[in-house]
Amino acid sequence: MIKKFIDKLLGKSAGGTQGASRFGKRQEVPAEVHKIDPALVDERAKNVVTTLQQAGYEAYVVGGAVRDLLLGLRPKDFDVATNATPEQVKSLFRRAFIIGRRFRIVHVVYGRGREHEVIEVSTFRAYMDNTAAEQVSGNERTSKGELASMKHAVDASGRVLRDNVWGPQEEDAARRDFTVNAMYYDPANQVVVDYHNGIKDAQKLTLRMIGDPATRYREDPVRIIRAIRFSAKLAALGFKMEAKTAAPLIESSKLLADVPQSRLFDEMLKLLQTGHAIATIEQLNKLGLARGIYPLLDVVVERADQPFVKAALQDTDRRVGEGKPVAPSFLLACVLWADVRDGWAQRQEGRHGQRAQPPFPALQDAIDDVFNSRIGDVSGRGKLAADMREIWMMQPRFDKRTGSTPYSLVEQARFRAAFDFMRLRADVGEVGEAIAEWWQEFSTADDVRRQDLLEQVREEQKVRQRVRVRETAQPPKAPAKPRGEPAMRLHDADASANSETEQDDELEVEAGAVPPDGEAVPRKRRRRRKPRPAGGGSGGGEGGGSAEGA
Repeated sequence: MIKKFIDKLLGKSAGGTQGASRFGKRQEVPAEVHKIDPALVDERAKNVVTTLQQAGYEAYVVGGAVRDLLLGLRPKDFDVATNATPEQVKSLFRRAFIIGRRFRIVHVVYGRGREHEVIEVSTFRAYMDNTAAEQVSGNERTSKGELASMKHAVDASGRVLRDNVWGPQEEDAARRDFTVNAMYYDPANQVVVDYHNGIKDAQKLTLRMIGDPATRYREDPVRIIRAIRFSAKLAALGFKMEAKTAAPLIESSKLLADVPQSRLFDEMLKLLQTGHAIATIEQLNKLGLARGIYPLLDVVVERADQPFVKAALQDTDRRVGEGKPVAPSFLLACVLWADVRDGWAQRQEGRHGQRAQPPFPALQDAIDDVFNSRIGDVSGRGKLAADMREIWMMQPRFDKRTGSTPYSLVEQARFRAAFDFMRLRADVGEVGEAIAEWWQEFSTADDVRRQDLLEQVREEQKVRQRVRVRETAQPPKAPAKPRGEPAMRLHDADASANSETEQDDELEVEAGAVPPDGEAVPRKRRRRRKPRPAGGGSGGGEGGGSAEGA
């Protein structure tokens, strides 16, 4: 009787299965079964785990890193879970920072600059019944004051706004999203702790939600985006989303309307910048979620088949696969370039009754319109916007390859991103291939070679100018002579020839005064004929010609 009473208090049924179904059954899987290669575990993650364990806390590598290790992959990111509180974790490391309000976690930082590595440490969380949570009527933004003192709070729809109640490991596993992401690995004794058959699902290549999928999506609608991201990432390995996990996705996607735009923007970037952008587009179309998740993501999906955008997505996947850094500003600049380019042309030409604008003001106004219509206030300001603007504003400057412009351009902080952008434009035929190759060589050449490249451009311009002059300065055909008019005298013909030669020289200089790329050159003075004394000289002087013709 006493045992039954205790089981009832703990939420267990007579058969003892209810508790097991909620929190799962702890399984400790040894190295000879899971076969994880310890060499694939990052040394900094090991250091974090060891430091916590030596301080008397439980600590494990957790989440997607364990999944990747089971699949024989080297994880790009390592997360650690522990029973130490954020304040306790922070006290153990020299460079550790507590971040977040919704979920308080610690970032332990190793290294500096671009080479730095962040190990994310989270505290085991309790499995909380949302019906017992504190409830607010608004969202994360409108209820910020109320939420400040709350540890577990939900809004009217059941979405979790705060989840900072600490608990045991089995409850922490139950509140994670997918079974393959809910395993814990101890690199010290090489044991995997599994509560929800994640190892079996990994072997069966199945992506399955822990608990009731519709309820879990309602608790946090961003899990919908995470489901898309993981299915895209794992599709290449043969993973398929379980039917029950996929079924509520479309209906639940309406809940994303209540998620803060800044969080959706960040999740969109994760979809596009984790090395599986092309696969993500395919999954969105396959799952019927090509539209409605986030307006800017709708634009990406819509334009994914356009050569320029497709090339940018493929380039991003390639760089991530090679371990190179990627910037959201570059990819978004590529996606929205068509809007900028069309608006720029429209303003220069003065379409739709607008007054024509000079090139650079027209480009600036076109960029402003794109930020207002496509990005808005969420990320339309700050570093992201500044980087995108700089990439776009540099594009006309690549046409100018004389004087000091090339030297100043290659010194710009965003030159490499702007050049890569122009390189993609050349790949799809929007810019001449020769220009892209010239800038590639100039950016890496020494001073002597750079002077040669500049001289090469000057010679090409001279050739083009001479061709233009010949085409535009052809002398008109002489009208037919009236019958009986005397033939032109020799010195008249010479004077006419000299005059045409001088005119050709003058036209060449005038046409060359402002080359196509805008580099101004000094004008030459027009040659003037010196008058000769009347009646003097042989061969028919220029002055004599005009006297006789009078």
